This record gives sequence, structure tokens and C-alpha cells, in this order.
Amino acid sequence: MKKLLVAAFTGMLLSTSALADVTSADIANDTATTGDVLTNGMGQHLQRYSPLDIINKENVKHIVPAWAFSLGGEKQRGQETQPLVHDGVMYVTGSYSRMYAINVRTGEEIWQYDARLPEGILPCCDVVNRGAAIYGNKIYFGTLDARIVALDLKTGDVVWRKKIANYKAGYSYTAAPLIVNGLVITGNSGGEFGIVGEVQARDANTGETVWTRPVIEGHMGTLNGKESTMTGTLNATWPGDLWKTGGGATWLGGSYDADTDTIVFGAGNPAPWNSWLRGAGNPKGNEGDNLYAASRIGMDPATGEIKWHFQTTPREGWDYDGVNEVVAYTDRSGNKRWATADRNGYFYVLNREDGKFVSATPFVKNITWAKGIDDTGRPIFNDAVRPGDPSKAIDGKKGETTFAVPSFLGGKNWMPMAHSPKTGLFYVPSNEWGMDIWNEPVTYKKGAAYLGSGFTIKPLFDDYIGSLKAIDPDTGEIKWEVKNNAPLWAGVMTTGGGLVFTGTPEGHVKAFDDETGEELWSFQTGSGIVGQPITWEMDGEQFIAVSSGWGGAVPLWGGEVAKKVNYLNQGGSIWVFKLPKQLASAK
Repeated sequence: MKKLLVAAFTGMLLSTSALADVTSADIANDTATTGDVLTNGMGQHLQRYSPLDIINKENVKHIVPAWAFSLGGEKQRGQETQPLVHDGVMYVTGSYSRMYAINVRTGEEIWQYDARLPEGILPCCDVVNRGAAIYGNKIYFGTLDARIVALDLKTGDVVWRKKIANYKAGYSYTAAPLIVNGLVITGNSGGEFGIVGEVQARDANTGETVWTRPVIEGHMGTLNGKESTMTGTLNATWPGDLWKTGGGATWLGGSYDADTDTIVFGAGNPAPWNSWLRGAGNPKGNEGDNLYAASRIGMDPATGEIKWHFQTTPREGWDYDGVNEVVAYTDRSGNKRWATADRNGYFYVLNREDGKFVSATPFVKNITWAKGIDDTGRPIFNDAVRPGDPSKAIDGKKGETTFAVPSFLGGKNWMPMAHSPKTGLFYVPSNEWGMDIWNEPVTYKKGAAYLGSGFTIKPLFDDYIGSLKAIDPDTGEIKWEVKNNAPLWAGVMTTGGGLVFTGTPEGHVKAFDDETGEELWSFQTGSGIVGQPITWEMDGEQFIAVSSGWGGAVPLWGGEVAKKVNYLNQGGSIWVFKLPKQLASAK
């Protein structure tokens, strides 16, 4: 459902009547063209870096609100979106599958689209949406009933709407789509319901499916409407028929590396969580590894064929997932690398050509599930921390409880990190927590939770949970750390002005010195920040924007941690900041 505002309609439309089509070249140059933000991640590499330095360490203390926009109504749930900016218009997605077009100079609404969501949607972790994608004269975003919608940039009218999967079976979609060479590439959500993770590519103009690639072994891909190749080898790492409901949701979206012409998606937790049902106790080779769940997967963007994979947590039994963003960068020695900070608490560096393991170092404290990572990138399991097999329990109902670190919400969850090519560092929003976890019997039922586990999350330390860390990817050294009382759940951005921006659940958007971690600026937005900041230049001024609206997985799944932050207020707004022109050179 689209709503076009009448107030000041003519004047607003003048600002959008000359909207230029967005090309593949525009998308490829997104980081360098500072007048717009066309992609999730501020570049297909997902570095979340802008070379802008109008706002810098010396003058950031002077930035002030330019305008704020309310997302309105009673739908004030978690706002995890990243805004996009194109030709004087900001495009923002909101909770409950909404899209807004906003005049970027005035903060006035141009149009709004609300998806008609059916009864019975099954999102696991709040009714969030993480952003959109622009290509040509259309903007694309996903909905909670597992659809992808293309809207006209000028009017918000629906151009096409396609079904990704059946929401009644537990599928949904919350990520920002990826645009590569005229294809709209999407994943899916629903790993807690026994779905099968998949990546799909559609023609951006028509919405017709070009290829599909399931990410669980045994399932068949398609190309141009015909079967192509099987993913992996049937029953190589999955026992029996469990691969048919194997999970591996590709729920966070992907990145693209033009140098190797490779898209990379993460595949989430295998289903069910109870790893004993999936062969975790089998000691032979890689049986029980459950490929390609909990993995990063490199694919050919034209065909969906798998080029390589790297599994961060084989035999996964703690919901450590594997979807966290994979960032393309070049290290200080000129090597082309991928970097990813995993739910399991380790920061990985991979070779960009073939996904081969380079290094892994812990970025959170007191990890218990593994004793370390071996020279091949495989974890050295601490078997005592795997939740017990319920079939060996006296009553057969509950396996032995263990205390695992990190918790299933991860050393880092969905919230994206940033990389600065100036400092060579990654800026990682992390959390220090553990969990009591146990396994239970479970059988698959369509549309029902398929876990086979119970859990309670607990903070590790009395004085903080969240920790923003600056990590040197060459050494794994943590250069600085900023602690936060509540869990961090917002994205991070870094700039040529030597700044790192992020937000906190307590409502503050903050700027830090990228070399020291010193806090240089803070502003209270009125609700918790779980969104993703961006920056752009307009009329010679630099602007910063971020969404504010507490929600996401923590208040729903956080156990003792959720109780600790239950005082935080929900909201729903977009805040835009700028430096007054007269202070642009202030020291």
C-alpha cells in the first residue's frame, strides 16, 4: 500500500522530477561519490567508509541536528535500517516492512509505502528491516512475508512484487538486497523454523528469477528456470534426511568483490540447534559438519555456482550462525582479503581470490566452546562445552547443561562493522556475554520452531556488556576498546575525518577518534539506536544520518540481559546532523 502526501505536493515533486537512473557504474563507485549513498554498506565491499573529512576530529563537537523524521504510528519497533540518499531524496525502510521517501533538505515526506502483511508471519527476531537497494529508476526491499518488492523511485508505486518463499513455513526476509550487474540478489530468513537457506537472483527490471542457489548440501540449484547443479554432495556431511530441513538461512545479505567477480553470502545456523541429531558425535572425517551451514560462501553472480566456502563453525551446536558480513579490503602489504567477525567470537581473515583461511583471533573475552583455531581454520572444540545429548539423559528429555561463551547472540551479531583504509583497522561492535544451554528432543513441524535447545543468556561482567573494539586485521590485536553498559546492536561507520560513528541502546549516537577511541561527540535521540549510520555531502556540507528505535533480538531473546535493559523506550525516527557552515573550519 502506497501513500503519497498531498501537502506541498508540487514543490516536493520538483525535487524528484529529475531523478537520474542509477547505473552499475554508480553502484561500483558508491564510496568515492560522496554526494550520495546508493548501497547497503556504503559500497558493495561493505567497508562502511566515507572519504569525507569536512566533519573531523577537531570540529565534530559542533555538529547539531538538521532535521528529524518520525516513522510514525504504533509501529515503533526495532529500526535497524540503513538509509540511502539519491538526488536529494533519502529512502528509509521501517519496521513492519515500510518504505519512506524523504526530502533530504527539509525532512518532509514525499511518499510512503506500507506492505500488506498477512496474518501469521513468523519473524524470529523482531519486525525489523535493514535497508533497500537502488538500481535504474527503482528501489527494492524485502518484506516480512518473504517477498521482494520493486517500487518506482519517484512515486513509490509498485512495479513488481515477487515471492521469495512461503512465509507459512517460517520464511521471512529482512536484509537489504544486493545489486550486481543488473541482478537483484537476495537471501532468506527463518533458520529457527527448519527452512532451507537460499540465494536468489532476479532481473532487476522484470523481477523474473535468473538463478537460485540453496546453501545446504543435497538441494538443487536452478539457472534460467532449469535445474543446474546440486549444492555439495548428498549426505556427505548430513545424516539421513535432515538436510531437507537443514536451516542455513542467508538472512543478512551479501557483499560483492569486483576484482574477483564474486558475491559472498553467509549461511546461518543448521537446524535443529540440537547438534546430536545432526551427527555431531560422529568422529569420521567431516561427517556431521553439516555443510554449508555456519559458512561463508563465494558464488558466481551470473550463475549462482559456488566457487568456494569457508565454514567457521562446523558441527555447530550453539547457534553461532555464520551470516556475519564479509568485508572486502586490501591489507597493508597489498594482499586482497576478506574479513569477518563471527558470532562464535573469532575474527577471521580469508584470501579474497579463493576464500582460503589466512588467520583467526578471538575478539571477545573468555571464549569457552573452542580452545582455539588450528592452522586450517578449523576450531579446536572444547567437547565439555557442547550441550549434552538428551538421548543419553535418564529421562531422555534434557541433556546436560553447559555454560558457553559467547552466548548464541554472538560475540558480534548482525550489526555491521566498519573498515578504515586510512588506519587499516576494523571497528567492531561486540558483546561480552555467555549462556546456559541444553539440548532437548525435537521433531520437525512446518511453521513451528525447530530448535531442540533451551538457553539463558547471562552477562560476563558487572559493569558492561557492549564493547566497541578497534582491531588490527594483520595481527588480531585490539588497539582500543570502548565499553558500554547495555549490549551494542547498532552498525558502525568510519570516515576520512578520522571518526568512528555508532549508536547505543541508551539512545546516544556517538563519534570516536579512530586512532584512540576517545569519545568526541554524543547526542541523545530519545530511543535506543540499533540502526546503521551513513554520511554524504550536499551543497558543500557534510551530513550524518542514523535511525533511532530500540528493538531487535535482545529484548526478545536476551534472558537476564533483556531484563537489564527493559527500561529502554521504543521509538521510530531518523535523525540527520550537520556542521554549521560558519564552524566548518573551527578548531
